Amino acid sequence: MRRPDPIPATSQLGFCVLTMHNGGVDTPTDVLGDAWTCRTLHLKDDPATRRTGIEPVATLVSQRDVDPGRVAVLWVHGFVDYFFHDHLAAPLAAAGYQLYGLDLRDCGRSYQEGRAINDTDNLARYTEEIDRSVRELGLVHGKVVVAAHSTGGLTTALWADARPYLVSRGTLAALVLNSPWLDLRAGRWAKTVASVGSDLVGRVAPRTVVTHLGEHYGKALHVDTGGEWDYNLDWKSHESPPVTAGFVRSVRQAQTRVAHGLDITCPVLVLASDSSGPHDRHHDDLVTTDCVLDVADIERLAPRLGADVTFKQVERGAHDLSLSPSPARESFVDTMITFLDARTR
Repeated sequence: MRRPDPIPATSQLGFCVLTMHNGGVDTPTDVLGDAWTCRTLHLKDDPATRRTGIEPVATLVSQRDVDPGRVAVLWVHGFVDYFFHDHLAAPLAAAGYQLYGLDLRDCGRSYQEGRAINDTDNLARYTEEIDRSVRELGLVHGKVVVAAHSTGGLTTALWADARPYLVSRGTLAALVLNSPWLDLRAGRWAKTVASVGSDLVGRVAPRTVVTHLGEHYGKALHVDTGGEWDYNLDWKSHESPPVTAGFVRSVRQAQTRVAHGLDITCPVLVLASDSSGPHDRHHDDLVTTDCVLDVADIERLAPRLGADVTFKQVERGAHDLSLSPSPARESFVDTMITFLDARTR
């Protein structure tokens, strides 16, 4: 993958237009290259707007050439992340699926100077841009699959639980969760402390930084530090990004809802690596194990998402299974396509 040139957030927003066509219209080029374009979604004011005066935006990324006869697959990223997974487009297209990406508010292409990057004190705020994207893709393709990673997997699970009407209408065809963040990776005592502490601090001072992400996994992914993938480090940093109390509080509230049981009515595929590795140091298995989450937690909690849940493990998969080394990456894609062929056709 080529590394996109950094683009100032203040200059890039506003020129993105989603092109649902098969050529013939002059549209702007996305950072992924000539084959891709994007559209800025202007969202309702949120608490950050009241602090900064800046309205939130999200970004819907599309290939220029769209086949309406394909089933749409909307990729929703995780925490400190954005959509750069264009390597998935060709195998999905060959199987009859059209890939899109959604950069949530304050993430990736949707970051705006003056607003905090990669931060929210309520995962439910992302509902607006997910709703908008699914509605628009549904108008073009009819059926939409939402494929989401890590925190995006947690967010979209709660979103899908609240959208049974999209399933009954035939719009939401399936949910694919790539290493969803269904629980904290910690012992019971540490989870309790994190829940109580983040609830107390998150209510009164949500922007307080309570911890930082580890740097080892990100460095193992990126080409500049020995990895395979070339992406924008301004948008997906591995330099110990901050984590706020408000964010942790919202995540723990969402995870508690999962633990109590959801009722997602569409077919759900949950994928995880076949093992977890250490997250707090460098080691040789950073991209062949899940060194962010405990895969046992994912397997334990997956059945609580709904009545129709399939759980699959990918041998030697990374935390983001789509960024795993070969052949795990191909195994992830093949498993997803096999599931979708069986459940969405």
